[in-house]
Amino acid sequence: QLLTMSDLEGFDHIFAMERDLHARDRVGVQDFVLLENYQDESAFVDNLRKRFKENLIYTYIGQVLVSVNPYKNLDIYGAEDIKMYRNTHFFEAPPHIFAISDTAYRSLTEENRGQCILISGESGSGKTEASKKVLQFIAAATGHQTQVETVKDKLLQSNPVLEAFGNAKTNRNDNSSRFGKYMDISFDPLVNPVGVTS
Repeated sequence: QLLTMSDLEGFDHIFAMERDLHARDRVGVQDFVLLENYQDESAFVDNLRKRFKENLIYTYIGQVLVSVNPYKNLDIYGAEDIKMYRNTHFFEAPPHIFAISDTAYRSLTEENRGQCILISGESGSGKTEASKKVLQFIAAATGHQTQVETVKDKLLQSNPVLEAFGNAKTNRNDNSSRFGKYMDISFDPLVNPVGVTS
């Protein structure tokens, strides 16, 4: 039997699907909700491990972002990355702290609703770095780099004072914070960042 051009195009589609399945097996799924065996802890850990090996440190569980500290610099926080996540709906781009930041910022600007991003994790898990990335995204999104940098500087300058009173040496971290940190960024009616409370 002779194959027509349309038959070959159908095979291309099948080959593309096959390639995508192999890629998924190699790098895991972007959202734990999509795991076939989502109730199995080993499937959860295996998916994290696969993604981590490919430097994919972010994974969703629905609208929650799970992050694994890579303990190295990754080239995923530049201007092009910010541009990719800016005004992009949540699941239209791969999991990222910028997706969370954009969703919160757009809810603030479009719905005029206060937002909260909760960053939680063990000692050394990258909470401070994650908060810096949120501020980096807000700086780019608002176009007010100077004001946000001032806010970020104030937050970072408060760290040594807070650490002097609330940090301790642990088995995992020589400078582990033993307290929660709350940061509140204030915006004016035009959504320009104007201040911070820590």
